[in-house]
Amino acid sequence: MEHFDLIIIGAGSGNSVIGPEHDHLKIAIVERNLFGGTCLNVGCIPTKMYVHTANIAYESEHAAPFGLDITLDSVRWTDIRDRIFGRIDPIPPAGERYRRQLENWSVFDGTARFVGPKTIEVSHDATASTITADQIIIATGASASIPDVPGLAHVRYETSDTIMRIASVPKRLVILGGGFIACEMAHIFGSLGTEVTILTRGPRLLARTDRSIAQAVTEQLSERFNVILECDTGRIDQAESGEIIVDARGRAVVGDMLLVATGRHPSTADLNLAAAGIVVDDDGYVVTNATMATNVAGVWALGDVTTNLQLKHVANAEARVVAHNIVNPDNLKTMDYSAVPYAVFTSPQVGTVGATEQELIRAGVPYRVVTQRYGDVAYGWAAEDTTSFAKLLADQTGERLLGAHIVGNHASILVQLLVQGMRLGSTILQMARGQLWIHPALSEVVENALLGLLEQGADDVIHPATNTDSETVGHHIPDTSAVREQP
Repeated sequence: MEHFDLIIIGAGSGNSVIGPEHDHLKIAIVERNLFGGTCLNVGCIPTKMYVHTANIAYESEHAAPFGLDITLDSVRWTDIRDRIFGRIDPIPPAGERYRRQLENWSVFDGTARFVGPKTIEVSHDATASTITADQIIIATGASASIPDVPGLAHVRYETSDTIMRIASVPKRLVILGGGFIACEMAHIFGSLGTEVTILTRGPRLLARTDRSIAQAVTEQLSERFNVILECDTGRIDQAESGEIIVDARGRAVVGDMLLVATGRHPSTADLNLAAAGIVVDDDGYVVTNATMATNVAGVWALGDVTTNLQLKHVANAEARVVAHNIVNPDNLKTMDYSAVPYAVFTSPQVGTVGATEQELIRAGVPYRVVTQRYGDVAYGWAAEDTTSFAKLLADQTGERLLGAHIVGNHASILVQLLVQGMRLGSTILQMARGQLWIHPALSEVVENALLGLLEQGADDVIHPATNTDSETVGHHIPDTSAVREQP
């Protein structure tokens, strides 16, 4: 039984905790799969590389209005796939080799399981070893959730962990789920020529987003794909030919491949956390306080294993907090979850931060709202963009931004302008007039939306007590062309 100063379980964001300030520590890291975690191997990085390729294909197929007759002659799937993983696959073993050559590090391949307080058994093949530590970081991430659908266990299906390495592009792809992964994969494969069907239980896609955004994405993806909403999947079967047959609201949906994209759950089931006295919530997430400490002194947790946000930039921020706290017990830092942004890289792209309109309504918070169309600023007008928009929500005084939700080209970049203002405590006036905005850049969408909030008065404040029908709020996008500067 070897003792360490620190054990890290998980070599994704957990591996990024350690810096020069920890060189005096004797460290063990346990990883049962690949260094780099979800983001590098099966998540953010490869999916965005696929999205970039999909964007090129999709935009080329829609260039005719601009005088360009472009056709997509062929899709070399193996070239696309191998370019992506030819760049990614060397990184995890390189990271592991680097850790192994450090004198104060020990790398354990295998599955970690608590067998007592701060005591971990690592199993690999037929061998097992037991290690202990003064401090432990749990960073085991999340895994694909598989719903309990009759027949699913007996058919061939893919998840986000596997679909990016398939041998060929399917002719027909059926996707279970309507969230981030479902929408991004639909865009990727649909742009490469696959006939896509999306089956989701909700009344719209991207249920976590502001309802205006969700409605816009649902409408636009429904024009591209076969989107079946409010669908309770009855049964899934696989024919002798290999075809997947899904009972969708009494209607048979047939595909050559099935992608299960119904979310991800925290990877805690195998950790035996009860043996260490570590508390998890009803959904299996490790419970931490703002310092990222668990209920057991000296045990920390970060990343997807702690929150359903499941965002790499959140995990990185949590890793910085833990990095400080494990060597500064008398000067602890806390995690700030205000103004956490995220993006969905489908087409149309989504960028969002802060409260949604329906959240403000449920909380009874008075607010102001403005919507700015892309097409009403010069760059959007040049691109003939008639569907994209930014929606901003402010407090009833019109001074502070409560939420920002953008759907359209470069939404993930545009929303960052507002994230910075919200995190730094800037007023809407400071955001709008405290800088010069490049003309005619697309960022004028953000500028004009902020100006729209400044133009509003007390009569524009929405009081949820008098407007409680959250299913109808936010659907209408007002025509702002009369008050916004024209190109």
